[in-house]
Amino acid sequence: MAEISSDAQWHEPKDWEQQGKLPRNAGIAGGNVVGALNITAAATDPELLDLPWHTGLVDWPDEYLAALPRGISRHVVRFAHLGGSVIAIKETSEHIAHHEYHVLRRLQRMEVPCVEPVAVISGRTTPDGEDLDPVLVTRHLKFSLPYRALFSQMLRRDTLTRLIDAQALLLVRLHLIGFYWGDVSLSNTLFRRDAGAFAAYLVDAETGEIYPSLSSGQREYDLEIARVNIAGELMDLLEGGLIEEHVDPLATSERIMDSYRRLWNELTGKETFSAGDRWRVGARIRRLNDLGFDVEEYSINTEPEGSRIHLQPKVVDAGHHPRRLIRLTGLDVQDNQARRLLNDLDQYRAEYYPHLDEEISAHSWLRHVFEPIVRAIPRELSGKLEPAEVVHQVLEHRWYMSEQQDRNVPLAETLQSYLDNVLRHRRDEAAILLNPDTGTLRALQAQDPES
Repeated sequence: MAEISSDAQWHEPKDWEQQGKLPRNAGIAGGNVVGALNITAAATDPELLDLPWHTGLVDWPDEYLAALPRGISRHVVRFAHLGGSVIAIKETSEHIAHHEYHVLRRLQRMEVPCVEPVAVISGRTTPDGEDLDPVLVTRHLKFSLPYRALFSQMLRRDTLTRLIDAQALLLVRLHLIGFYWGDVSLSNTLFRRDAGAFAAYLVDAETGEIYPSLSSGQREYDLEIARVNIAGELMDLLEGGLIEEHVDPLATSERIMDSYRRLWNELTGKETFSAGDRWRVGARIRRLNDLGFDVEEYSINTEPEGSRIHLQPKVVDAGHHPRRLIRLTGLDVQDNQARRLLNDLDQYRAEYYPHLDEEISAHSWLRHVFEPIVRAIPRELSGKLEPAEVVHQVLEHRWYMSEQQDRNVPLAETLQSYLDNVLRHRRDEAAILLNPDTGTLRALQAQDPES
């Protein structure tokens, strides 16, 4: 290997404030110095310098490479070992490499499913002084595959539609945070198997731009690009005998249009209903949960005459609900419990205290909803379930009663029904642990095999 490591120049990445594409004169640190490397990376990783950057990627020795399936790319791409992980290396222009690195870092901070950027390396030259293209280095996403690798055996049509549904969900997530992709395709996406379905991750962002929000025209154009690209990719697979002959590539690619619009409408659409049908809020939240999204808060606007309510939930990814609940109320509960309690808390605030700080409305909810339910539990039933679970189940019971009766059932009526028809018939949690049934034993053994 040529002696270039000692001359490598490390640069901290910059987070450029402007929207859209990175200007060509911004953020490219240093110049191409013969025999030296310019490395832009969030963290100094000396093992990067052990790779043969003085050689074009197409000629890298096998000893550096990792044997992983690669998707179709207009650039030269190779996988290489870096310490205990695997990195993907793509040769491209310096401007594109810095732009894509910048975009991927921003997407990661927004917790969007995408690959992790590692570095941009420029100033590459051969030992003879010939210039080599800069490279973008990303970390390989474990257990992921390009879509073509999923077709090593012929896939059925229903499996193919799940793949496209995963692509549609990824596109919706990106559009929600203002990301315009510009080159949506199965080739620019990695897929992980996920309990019989697929989870999609963005892997190529060189044409992407991030804006405060996207117009309908931008979203529709991205969607049309996806439809055309996927149709072409499926035609290629059909020609190669990798999908069933009766699969229609054009009709199948249309599914991303339908799937995307269904998801987008569910996540962003406004819903109007009568004030007496407040139980429909819970129905909307359940549908969002089934799609893999949680709801942070509601935006409910009542009309001047007060007869109808307009609902538009604000959607976030899972993970922050217990932290938010303990901050607002001091209750330390499980994730699903926290999500359900917060849904009710936000609905309570929208109905009774829409103009107050959420801390004040949360305190009121704790005093007038949570604590009264807990206090209403008779002493002989207090050992059945922990308080947070009881409140959670009462709220669930109220939702079911309201749905069945097509009306907003009062909390007092719900509580009495729950105590009489549900809680009294449960075995005490303490008794279940002292005298567990077969199902409980299996659950405990699954957590502790040595038991």
